[in-house]
Formats: sequence, C-alpha cells, structure tokens
Amino acid sequence: MNKLILVTNDDSIHSKGIGELVSVARLFGTVVVVAPDKPQSAMGHAITISNPLRIHKFSGFNGVDAYECSGTPVDCVKLAIFEILKRKPDLLLSGINHGENSSTNVLYSGTMSAAIEGAMEGIDSIGFSLSDFRPDADFDAVKKIAKKIIPQILKLGLPSNTCLNVNVPKLPMNKIKGIKVCSQAHNYWSDYFEAREDQFGRPYYWLTGDFSDVDQRNNTDLYALKNGYVSVVPTHFDLTNYTAIETIKFLEDERKFK
Repeated sequence: MNKLILVTNDDSIHSKGIGELVSVARLFGTVVVVAPDKPQSAMGHAITISNPLRIHKFSGFNGVDAYECSGTPVDCVKLAIFEILKRKPDLLLSGINHGENSSTNVLYSGTMSAAIEGAMEGIDSIGFSLSDFRPDADFDAVKKIAKKIIPQILKLGLPSNTCLNVNVPKLPMNKIKGIKVCSQAHNYWSDYFEAREDQFGRPYYWLTGDFSDVDQRNNTDLYALKNGYVSVVPTHFDLTNYTAIETIKFLEDERKFK
C-alpha cells in the first residue's frame, strides 16, 4: 500500500528547506504539504484561536498536492489531518529547518512542535534541522540522512507518543562521522533585552542573549553535533518529572479541605 506522508515546517512553504524535504519524501510515498504562508519560527506549540485560519492551494512543488496556511505549524498539522487529508497520514515530516533545534531550543521550535503534534495524534513523526541559518543553505547532507532514516521508520515505526528530533551539523557528508541516538542537552538561553528607539523616538525592546553551554555530558545532542555527528533524540510530550514524584510526596493530603 502506498504510504501517505504529510510535510510541514515553520520557515514557511516558500523556504528552501521544505522544498528539499519534499524531494526526499516523494521517494517513499504520496506527499501532501501543508505549511505556513510566512515564517513561524519560535512559535512553539501555539495554535490560533482569535483569528480565522485560511488555506490556499500552492503550486510550488511540481506534482505534489500542497497548501499554504495562515496559521502556525501546529495549526497546519491539525488542518491537514482533519480538513485536507480527512485521515491521519502514515508519516509526518517537519523541516528541513534552517538552524538547529538542539537542547532546550526544542521547546520554542515550531518545526519540532509540528512533529510533537503528530506524535500526539498517534502519527510517526520526524523533525529535521540543519545547523545553518542561511536561506541558501546546502541541504545535501540532510537529504542523504533523511533517505536513510525515513524508510526505517516507515518499516519499523516509533514508540507511542514519540517523535524524532534529527539535527545535522553544518558539514559536507564526507565529514559527518555518523549518527548518534542521544539525549537532549540541559542547556538554556541567558536572555536579556536591548532597549532601543525607532525613527520616531519611541522606545522598544529587542530580545537577545547568549546560549549557556553548561551541560558537558558526552551523550547529548549538542555533544554529538559539536563532534561531527548527526544527533537523533527521541522526544515526547509528557513533561512529567517522574524522578521528582516521590521527592514531593510530602505535598499529598487526602483530608478534605474546609
């Protein structure tokens, strides 16, 4: 049976990365694209509830049924499943993102939120990202990695409630050492705001910051990328800290409150 593959992203349907991913996905099944009509980076798992959502046919992928959506990446996934496809696809692919989504960046990433939404719907889902923010980035290495990973997931599947976060270093394929299955690094952004003024003298703020590289373990996604490996992190949406449950049992109280 021919597989149905949904492709989306957060850099918009007009980005180079999604076009490269579509070219790989169509090797393995029937592809339908539903992606934002404008960049939606760092939208996280946002959904649109205060504005109408609009969908228009997009003719930018030769021979592929595609739609551009006014909403977020997660909106795109929901609309694709319930309105366009009328069923769940066999595989959801998100990306290829211009810029890596390693460590805690996954919490902000629209690319990975789309993949996580797929996992929430019971769909095998993969997010692909490249450590290169340039609009004209070279995606050849990512495409070769995707051609290796996609058929394996189509054949073997993923654990329930789990998607893959795949990050590829900015290296030519002959310089990439291999693929590492690893954990998410526990690093974070040290945020600060720059106070500025516009041309009319009105104040505004610009978010900036530095990435705090405090997690030096050798089994994380950041370690793999720094050392020339592709990182693959199994990611799920259960945010429960199970190791802390027993630690905070002192909060439990079965008495009725007055």
